[in-house]
Amino acid sequence: MQAPKFNVEFLEEALEFLDNLDEKVRDKIIYNITKARYSSDKELFKKLTEEIWEFRTLFNKTHYRLFAFWDKSEKADKVVISTHGLIKKTDKTPQGDLEKAERLRRKYFEFKDKEK
Repeated sequence: MQAPKFNVEFLEEALEFLDNLDEKVRDKIIYNITKARYSSDKELFKKLTEEIWEFRTLFNKTHYRLFAFWDKSEKADKVVISTHGLIKKTDKTPQGDLEKAERLRRKYFEFKDKEK
């Protein structure tokens, strides 16, 4: 079997978002994230800004998004960190959520640098 292209870790807010969803929705999101780990499908995992990406799921005509960023600091292990999620109501991604994902990305790396 082919190895995944990356691993995925979830920050607390992303886990809370998933926990608050219906089980079938959550299962579909996890299925899509798993599928994205093995393919380069922009319908599942799409770049939004220079640093921020999103996992995309459409379930029962509702769009679910989990924001994420790459941590490539460990050479052997590429990790995508999921910051938080939302149920998308419009075609446009809310600027506030992009800023929040970027803020969480910076905070993650600041904390990681202090741990060294």
